[in-house]
Amino acid sequence: MKILNNPSQKDWKKEIARPVFKSKEIQKLVKPIMRKVKRQGDKALQKFAFEYDHVEITDLLVSRKEIEQAKEKVSAELKQAIQVALENIEKFHEAQQTPDLKMETMEGVTCMRRSVPIQRVGLYVPGGTAPLFSTVLMLGVPANIAGCEEIVLCTPPNKEGKIHPAILYTADLIGIDKIVKAGGAQAIAAMTYGTESVPKVDKIFGPGNQYVTAAKQLATKKGVAIDMPAGPSEVLVYADETSIPSFVAADLLSQAEHGVDSQVILVANTEKVAKAAIMEVDKQLEKLPRKAIAEKALDNSVAIVMSNEDKALALINEYAPEHLILVVENSDQVALKIKNAGSVFIGNFTPESAGDYASGTNHTLPTYGFAKSFSGVSLDSFVKKITYQKLNANGIQNLGPTIEVMAGAELLEAHKNAVSLRLKYLKEKES
Repeated sequence: MKILNNPSQKDWKKEIARPVFKSKEIQKLVKPIMRKVKRQGDKALQKFAFEYDHVEITDLLVSRKEIEQAKEKVSAELKQAIQVALENIEKFHEAQQTPDLKMETMEGVTCMRRSVPIQRVGLYVPGGTAPLFSTVLMLGVPANIAGCEEIVLCTPPNKEGKIHPAILYTADLIGIDKIVKAGGAQAIAAMTYGTESVPKVDKIFGPGNQYVTAAKQLATKKGVAIDMPAGPSEVLVYADETSIPSFVAADLLSQAEHGVDSQVILVANTEKVAKAAIMEVDKQLEKLPRKAIAEKALDNSVAIVMSNEDKALALINEYAPEHLILVVENSDQVALKIKNAGSVFIGNFTPESAGDYASGTNHTLPTYGFAKSFSGVSLDSFVKKITYQKLNANGIQNLGPTIEVMAGAELLEAHKNAVSLRLKYLKEKES
């Protein structure tokens, strides 16, 4: 990782630029895939499985037998770990439930709001270089709590046409039984249009590579909502002398190993802190099984020395990281100054891995700077808020004249007349 010393603000954009995401070029590749799935349904999914996953799939849906066999292959230790994570995620997401709102804004005028689950949701779970069974928890648990009627899960098969046992075990644990052996843009297309095996959904959730991301963005043009725009994973660590270099390095590498297009950034208050962390990165990198992936990700990465805290925070908020780790002396106070981040990890003993797996927060987060305007997945992501209003006779008499004046000023006479007729009716009734 190269080190930059107190770069001027005009250079920030260039120095912390993310890997180029050529969305238009990728969409050109993804559009034909989407069209083929729309036209050919299951047949297209099977063709793409052979072409991209190098496997012949006869049954796209995972059978009950496959699920039972997978459960036997998951160790007791992992089952216990998944259970602990499940309980924490359930606790945190159940606490996000909001009661129905009902209030009288003026005499005779009652307004209400209630949460209604999205009926059909599609969950995309990456399974290529890393089988992300944790994503099954992060998406499936809030979908269940919200009360979504239909949940379909798509994940790519391996070369034997199987789904990773931990993914199947976790899905079964939380009651998801419609699991499709399909990955990539073709899986997103299947959930967008529907096929013989895959139901059309109302909203698609889940992380993925640039092709999955492009397909999700195209899905929005077909009337299907998505959780958020997202791209390759990223982390920014803000550290000072109170940080532990080996911890900082481990957190940087935990994201670097995600993929070659991931990005990690270190912001340190001194060059000494930066060099100590980088030395640990080099040391730990040698022992990583995914060293080759992490090395390429580190090519996209940089360490920035920012001696002034206000400028450091300005840079962090400008970057808007997916994951932000604060290991500075006053981490709790600094956390309150963060305006743009997907999720924040505070203190030396809060690794990013905690949020990725089991603390209870959700790990499906906005990347590529979208944390400036998007939140991560939460219970709210799986519900719609419907408002209601009810006016009685007193209500229309009290509020009606206000509506008449406003509608008249906008030259919308039919709007005004809808009120005037009711007021006239009540007046005649009284007389």
